[in-house]
Amino acid sequence: MKKSIIIATGCAAVVASCGTYEAPKPYGPVPTAQQLEWQKMEMNMFCHFGPNTFTSAEWGSGQESVNEFNPSDLDCRQWTSIAKAAGMKGIIITAKHHDGFCLWPNPASRHTVAQSAWMDGKGDVLKELSQACSESGIKFGVYISPWDRNDPAYGTDKYNDVYCRTLESALGNYGPVFEHWFDGACGEGPNGKIQKYDWPLFHKTVRALQPDAIMFSDIGPGCRWVGNEKGYAGETCWSTLDTAGFTPGKGAPVKDTLACGNVHGEAWLPAEADVSIRPGWFYKDSENDKVKSLEELLGIYYSSVGRNGLLLLNVPPDKTGRIHDIDSLRLMEFREALDQIFGNDLSSGAKAGASETRGCRFSASNILDDDYDSYWSTADNVTSASLTVKLEGPKTFNRIMLQEYIPLGQRIAGFNIEVLRSDGSWEQIAEGTTIGYKRIIMTDKVTTSAIRINIEKSYACPTLNGFGLYLDEIS
Repeated sequence: MKKSIIIATGCAAVVASCGTYEAPKPYGPVPTAQQLEWQKMEMNMFCHFGPNTFTSAEWGSGQESVNEFNPSDLDCRQWTSIAKAAGMKGIIITAKHHDGFCLWPNPASRHTVAQSAWMDGKGDVLKELSQACSESGIKFGVYISPWDRNDPAYGTDKYNDVYCRTLESALGNYGPVFEHWFDGACGEGPNGKIQKYDWPLFHKTVRALQPDAIMFSDIGPGCRWVGNEKGYAGETCWSTLDTAGFTPGKGAPVKDTLACGNVHGEAWLPAEADVSIRPGWFYKDSENDKVKSLEELLGIYYSSVGRNGLLLLNVPPDKTGRIHDIDSLRLMEFREALDQIFGNDLSSGAKAGASETRGCRFSASNILDDDYDSYWSTADNVTSASLTVKLEGPKTFNRIMLQEYIPLGQRIAGFNIEVLRSDGSWEQIAEGTTIGYKRIIMTDKVTTSAIRINIEKSYACPTLNGFGLYLDEIS
């Protein structure tokens, strides 16, 4: 819903600066158009599905019979329907996990659905899911583990070519792929096979087949792992990372660095926070009573999307090939709660002014509209400033949303938030470091008629393009 905005005409800084000013120059690395659209997705669904679904293993040995995989009622349209109703924008399927079993008839392998008894060897999960995604408007993504505990070439120079042919088969026949998920796992233990992955070749292969796909790994090159499987980004979370000298897997940066990024990192690599709705990644009957609670999911949302990350929530299909009712119902509760919390922006109708403004084109009122590309900024030499938002009377809230205009880079490194007290004084209620694409600040419940955002530290003139106030009475 478009907000009703009243521009603060009494701010001398705005009135005095209504000349023609150019937009700020980008600061540091900036997102590609594809990375920006990926970040705007905010929440996607992960679907771990394969032989492990039927054996209750997390990591298969690769020696399982191809006939272990035998969903009785595969329904990918049910997956996409649930994903869409839950507000997910994309689905990533484990097309090949570490066991090497391929959910499509991969000509580079003899360990696939084509060799199984399921659907007389004519089944193709990637075909079913890609078609369901296309029909529903959900974006389609794939996970293809480089580790292969079945292929006899693994551990030799030949395997990298085998893996590239696997990529060609999966990425070249099922339409657009929005994200390709690389796992850095390598080898089977101290005495197992170790493969020296040819990452430049793998990246080149993906780019040739799916030039718009975001490539995930510990160090990208499209987005980075957040460093844990709890779904939490760091309280400080830069979308930039230094990658020189690092590799996916054992050669990755330490987990704290992955969670927080590098303040002056050389590459734009936003964080993706992956977590499962269940204790495990693959479906198990024994975990039907262990699906995460609504409160847990909301906490994960605030700690991922609310900290400049993207949430990738794993919802594993069961042995029938459908998402279990328990998981589906919890997702619908989650969606209903998010709509209840964020469906009513209490800053609607507010006025906004700033202590410093680059010009009318970049006025403080821009943080209150629904145009992503309109934003507030200051002159180039001004790196600290305050914005004041005057509300339509007293409002009660406990969630504050801020957005930085990341097409120009991430630059804000310190801020605090104050509210106007009844005696006319200002009281600080929150402080933070990074903002990035989206920051949701959690506070105690507070009632006020005005809020002041103080940008205390920024590595270039600060930008903000979004602001909102919300009341969460659920979590």
